[in-house]
Amino acid sequence: MGMKHPLHRKKLQLALRAFTTKITEKSSELDHIWVTRWLDDIGLPQYKDQFHEARVDGRMLQYLTVNDLLTLKVTSQLHHLSIKCAIHVLHVNKFNPNCLRRRPGEEKQPSPSEVVQWSNHRVMEWLRAVDLAEYAPNLRGSGVHGGLIILEPRFSSETLALLLNIPPQKTLLRRHLATAFAALVGPQAMQEKREYGNATGHVPLTTT
Repeated sequence: MGMKHPLHRKKLQLALRAFTTKITEKSSELDHIWVTRWLDDIGLPQYKDQFHEARVDGRMLQYLTVNDLLTLKVTSQLHHLSIKCAIHVLHVNKFNPNCLRRRPGEEKQPSPSEVVQWSNHRVMEWLRAVDLAEYAPNLRGSGVHGGLIILEPRFSSETLALLLNIPPQKTLLRRHLATAFAALVGPQAMQEKREYGNATGHVPLTTT
């Protein structure tokens, strides 16, 4: 067939495997157009062209490797973690195409199990609600979504402050963000983040 793109080959192999094993996976219902919209939701629209060209669909998301992401020109560690956490959220929700929350609901104080399903846009809405509206646009293209905030132990309020470009000298503003962040993720996730941060050999996440 003259198929040169490694991810086109992978797509065909996965489709053939599903055909021969007669196992229907829920992820196979999500096509490559859905995946490009999903990249918008998780705050990584800059990779849409590469994912579209590789025809990455829901089934392929389930089996993406680090090498696949490098083929797709995703070289930032933070963006790798963003995609990894977002795929985990899809797994937990049985690849429900509408599992991510894009708009604020009725909840006054959302629980971590709700926050984990927040899209990038929903996180920006939260920033507006906690009086940090001027920094919210900085999250575009950052890969920050609820899954990354809750599930990645190295993602802290410091990471968020860096991504929002809040200057280090604005200590009151950073303290305000840290308080709002702790309230958002809940005590259990905060404890995990603290333990991770205090562990020997801990390397904090950077924005580069």
